[in-house]
Amino acid sequence: MSIIRYIYMTTTLIAAADFVDLDRYPIDRDCQERRDLLTIAQALINADGCAVLKGFIRVEKIAELVAECDRVEKFGHRNFTRTNPYFLSDRDDLPNSHPLRRFYDRSNAFVPADNLGAESILRTIFEWPAFSPFIKDVLQEDKFFPYADPLADVVVNLAEEGGGFPWHFDTNNFTVTLAIQNAESGGEFEFSPMVRSLTEENYEKVEQVLDGDKSMIKTVILEPGDLQIFKGRYSLHRVAPLRGKRKRYVAIFSYVSEPGMVSSPQRAKELYGRVLPIHLERAGLRADELID
Repeated sequence: MSIIRYIYMTTTLIAAADFVDLDRYPIDRDCQERRDLLTIAQALINADGCAVLKGFIRVEKIAELVAECDRVEKFGHRNFTRTNPYFLSDRDDLPNSHPLRRFYDRSNAFVPADNLGAESILRTIFEWPAFSPFIKDVLQEDKFFPYADPLADVVVNLAEEGGGFPWHFDTNNFTVTLAIQNAESGGEFEFSPMVRSLTEENYEKVEQVLDGDKSMIKTVILEPGDLQIFKGRYSLHRVAPLRGKRKRYVAIFSYVSEPGMVSSPQRAKELYGRVLPIHLERAGLRADELID
């Protein structure tokens, strides 16, 4: 029997399991279909660090997720800035071509996680007992924990016409993205698979991607309801600029390989508009040797 987490929204009882197409993706039970699904998804992760489950959310439920995003988008921290792929300051001791000196316009917004409370469908999916164990199984990771950042464990990313997200790496080790609403056009997800590792920045390869080496870039078209499992800390990636009046909504569920990890103070300020005491207390407490 599957375990179902319920929430109350207005006067309606909602089950997280009602949103997932469990006929296609039986993540809530031990069965051959789940094992077959894992085999396919694991092969994709092993090849590129990226797996997409098309139509993970039932088509008839997507409108409810759009409505939730419409309700909380006013809390989004809108930021118009220039950033390098690491969200770090400029380094004038390095050559101009170095990735740390390559700055790009960024124009989008994040709804911080503390705006998605117990009544949130997205948080309910994230905390549903069947969800995270399935993601862990896909990634085949022994060390796997929800992001402890109170602003960033579950967020909504929204972008409008002309917006997008330039080339960058994620702070969290593993990112699970749920496409909710696309812009009228644009917004393709582009990534360079596993271009760096736990111990090696591989600046030369990053520079090749930034210079436009298409042989190192793959493109994914995400449709509303698709779930993407992605090793975003190691794969350089971006969202192409959007066109049209319709907002792009994406939910992001974040996981890390060590308990207690949070955003750096600089990244928390840029993305969420706030720095909390926990960001200062745990600054620099990462398990890897990467620069960000």
